[in-house]
Amino acid sequence: MDAMNIPRDEFPDFGLTPEQRREAVLGHYYEYPGMDGARGEIWCYTDAYAFRSGATVRLQISSTAPKFRMEIVRDGGSETPVFSGDNLSARWQETPDQCSVVGCGWETSLEFRVEDHWPSGAYRITLTTEGRDGAPIHCHHLFIVRPELGRKPGRILQVAATGTWTAYNTWGGSNHYQGITGPGRDQYATTVSIERPFCRGFVVLPADAPRVPLEIHVPPAATPRYPHMEWAYANGYSKKYASSGWASYDSHFFRWAERAGYAVDLAGQHELHFEPELLEGYDCVVFVGHDEYWTWEMRDAVDNYVARGGHAARFAGNFMWQTRLEDGGKRQVCYKYRARVEDPVYRTEDRSRTTGCWEAEEVGRPAAETFGLNALRGLYAGWGGCAPRGARGFPVYRPEHWAFAGTGIYYGDILGAEGHAFGYEVDGLDYVIRGGLPEPEEGSGAPEGLKILALGMSSLKEESADIPADDQFLSDEDARFVAATLIGNEGEAAVDRVKRGCGMIVNFPRGKGEVFHAGSCEWVAALKREDAMVERVTANVLDRYLGRTKGA
Repeated sequence: MDAMNIPRDEFPDFGLTPEQRREAVLGHYYEYPGMDGARGEIWCYTDAYAFRSGATVRLQISSTAPKFRMEIVRDGGSETPVFSGDNLSARWQETPDQCSVVGCGWETSLEFRVEDHWPSGAYRITLTTEGRDGAPIHCHHLFIVRPELGRKPGRILQVAATGTWTAYNTWGGSNHYQGITGPGRDQYATTVSIERPFCRGFVVLPADAPRVPLEIHVPPAATPRYPHMEWAYANGYSKKYASSGWASYDSHFFRWAERAGYAVDLAGQHELHFEPELLEGYDCVVFVGHDEYWTWEMRDAVDNYVARGGHAARFAGNFMWQTRLEDGGKRQVCYKYRARVEDPVYRTEDRSRTTGCWEAEEVGRPAAETFGLNALRGLYAGWGGCAPRGARGFPVYRPEHWAFAGTGIYYGDILGAEGHAFGYEVDGLDYVIRGGLPEPEEGSGAPEGLKILALGMSSLKEESADIPADDQFLSDEDARFVAATLIGNEGEAAVDRVKRGCGMIVNFPRGKGEVFHAGSCEWVAALKREDAMVERVTANVLDRYLGRTKGA
């Protein structure tokens, strides 16, 4: 069991002053070329997220040292080295100021071939060179070896959340949250590029790096704290490491599944967008972790796959934003909160592709139509001042469901509490309770036949009568946005109507296929922590969807 799962009685101390803690939470700190000064540095990125067997990978490198060592390891149920090279050449490359938006534009430094015997999966690149002080400097990157088209009986396809990776990557100064764009160089970027390094923490992390949900017994009247951001600031990592990336999310399912004996292939969301027929080779397709950003075409791929008889298992949270891809997928567009003012598509005849939330009237494609749940009726749990003492797992309402077979769980039990499976962002629906059982409320957008299996509480707003608003990171911004989207205004009464959310586990049929959705980012954390009940439920879903169980 992960040591981080043992609740403490006080917030961790990372050696920061109160002023530094405030900067860690509210400040905008990020990676950029030259940030390490006299010590020197090395950075790299690949020309795509995913490659076929036999393809050439082009690696763009900028380094203050002329020589480096490279190692490539397949990061799965076990780590498998596939390549190493010494005394390789590199040079420092100039980087445009708005590289987060337009890409770094570095020349290719090194090319290598994806060998035919490299199985599908995630491949971690580590570059090592010597700093000017004689100490080693490292850079980490990741690429995916995707499977070929065709039937893959008995295999799972895991789809990495590459849209969310792109949205959160802070390298160069801007992402879809904060940035150095706009007249005052203080706006988030509505367009971000994949042609830049990953920020620190996306590819590898120390075992003791905090996750977003609080792992302490929060004292009474405690001012909200955000240990993951404090740790990031104190240790030189991106503050977004705990919000996205292979290291915090996608890796935990992939490793668990391979160790549990499942055959797993890996692709990115970009493959769904450009090559949706890839899904047809699989009886079970899995989405995990923090999976927030999707294109219209990605949703089409999943909807059509399930309707024709496929099985989609989503162990993930925060299904919220529509994006568009440009330049062959190398740039991602999402105007988010500014969509109605700035997105040019909003003023065209086809406003449905406006890059705001799925529930927006102009988009007209509620998120629940694909995965049964949506972020606007869910969101925060166990984070800052949003349910900091709330349930760490899913309260179960329908223990007789096939997904819970063999768990020994009862009505009212909490599934995943030991592994802290519930948080930090969850997906839900409007619901009513009848006879002690939750049902989708009329008008909630739930697909026909949807059953709510488990249900926990969440919040769209940090609020406490005792805690000053300026001590809070989340505040009421999201609650006001949801109120404006769903009700049409962001007044106090509208915010009060939407601020209470929930996270759910649901199951429903579509066409000839089926969807199972455990709507929490942290489900994968419970797999990492070897929570036996969460492992059993996950296996029940995979086995059913792979046709391994009777009546599946």
